[in-house]
Amino acid sequence: MKVVIIGGVAGGATAAARIRRLDERAEIVMLERTGYVSYANCGLPYYIGGEIADEEALTLQTPDSFFARYRVDVRVHSEAVAIDRAAKTVTVKDLSSGQTYLESYDKLLLSPGAKAVIPPAARVRDGRVFTLRTVEDTFAIHDFVRAHAPGRAVVVGGGFIGLEVAENLMRQGIQVTLVQRGEQVLAPLDADMAAFLHSELRRQGVDLRLGESLVSLEAEKVLAVCTDKGMYAADLAVIAVGVAPDTQLARDAGLALGQKGSIAVDAHMRTSDEHIYAVGDAVEIDHFVTGKRAVVALAGPANRQGRIAADNICGIASEYRGAQASCVVRVFSLTAAATGINEKTARSLGISYDKVVLSPASHASYYPGAQVMTMKVLYERDTNRLLGAQIVGGDGVDKRIDVIATAMRAGLPAPALKDIDLAYAPPYSSAKDPVNMAGYMIENVVQGIVRQFHVEEADALPRDGSVTLLDTRTPHEYARGHAKGFVNIPLDELRARLGEVEKGKPVYVMCQSGLRSYLACRILTQNGYDCYNFSGGYRFYDAVRRGGMSGRQSYPCGMEK
Repeated sequence: MKVVIIGGVAGGATAAARIRRLDERAEIVMLERTGYVSYANCGLPYYIGGEIADEEALTLQTPDSFFARYRVDVRVHSEAVAIDRAAKTVTVKDLSSGQTYLESYDKLLLSPGAKAVIPPAARVRDGRVFTLRTVEDTFAIHDFVRAHAPGRAVVVGGGFIGLEVAENLMRQGIQVTLVQRGEQVLAPLDADMAAFLHSELRRQGVDLRLGESLVSLEAEKVLAVCTDKGMYAADLAVIAVGVAPDTQLARDAGLALGQKGSIAVDAHMRTSDEHIYAVGDAVEIDHFVTGKRAVVALAGPANRQGRIAADNICGIASEYRGAQASCVVRVFSLTAAATGINEKTARSLGISYDKVVLSPASHASYYPGAQVMTMKVLYERDTNRLLGAQIVGGDGVDKRIDVIATAMRAGLPAPALKDIDLAYAPPYSSAKDPVNMAGYMIENVVQGIVRQFHVEEADALPRDGSVTLLDTRTPHEYARGHAKGFVNIPLDELRARLGEVEKGKPVYVMCQSGLRSYLACRILTQNGYDCYNFSGGYRFYDAVRRGGMSGRQSYPCGMEK
């Protein structure tokens, strides 16, 4: 059996190695358009910033090492330009010599990845304008920074690459303006969770420009990035507005396509041609949560798809069971992570959902160094099916999102998060882990023990006296800032001051993190009040409504000094 693989990064390289492990006699040819295979795509920005100092660390394998270990014929600077499905051949162009030749196959695997989207306004020929997708792109930015010591940079796009590039340019002492067309960065997050990242970017000195669209690049003596709201001078610009499936080859070959021009595949990663498979950023697969077709351009799914395609090529029935788009990114001192779907997606699909927002500590609050994280967990109302989660914070964000992602994959209902038996020691967690706490909160909501109101509802509450707005923090916390119209009765004084809370009116209660307001709601409810607890606490409200970043350090009961 002869297998030709087009694309030698995550999915293609994984498939090649798996095929060899399953079939020692197979002839495997891997074609890669760039000069590198099996490289650490996700590590590229950190080479620019200097955290990864050795450029060789970016390449996990070389053509020679891949051949030595797997006996795979790796050909770099080799571009597949056409597929003849009837003849089962690929036309290959040697980019070094310009010559073309035919390569036959029994099975063909497409792993072309995605290409950087360059909007018309950014299509200029100028050595100061870059994209970041390949190792060559990384070296070009890195070398430019070293050679020219730029003082100002504009990054267009606030997704994963844009955020990572902005941070790493800042680490090189470059002042960065980040331009984002939408009103938030990082689309997997909802706007309320992205608010924490906005505050962090500004705190670190990034000139964050939200809601601005790129109009043109003026590449004169001084490079200028022009938006619909301003013009920003720069010594270099990085265009990071997104990626699109690189599927022209598949299109020209007549393979069935999906959304965004992606390659349509079945659960076996087989295309509309039974002899051709496809994996990675270029393919359309099932979304694990919604069941709908989706394009998920992430390394984890690409690697799993490569293995599954290899299995099927070698006669092992293996299926890809969908992606839930679990992701994590560092933004200076914060970590942001998500899995499943967010509120925007749930609303667009008409899913009836509820949510909890909590601000637990990364580990036991009495142990030094505990940091507050903000968690949002979504679940389906009728079934309690977990839909997704978003977490922003410091230490421990990654492991909590992984636990929730695992629970989703296992089909655990949302309240069952409370039952997961997680490891505990004060330097690492709390006896009630944040994931467990989310489960307890969801159970309370599902059982009707507590009713909630959310940040999008808080400002719309009447301030005419028809409802009671109550803040149960300490007077010191209240004096530092509070939501309009909320009066202060500290939790520990509430029982003695119940007479100050008028009966017959709904009571909406807020505290710093949501814990003391929950306790207040239990007191009030059992004394005959119609009570609602604010989800997320004033800390969350302040971040979303005012761009505040109160309380990185964790204190007992959500109190912050």
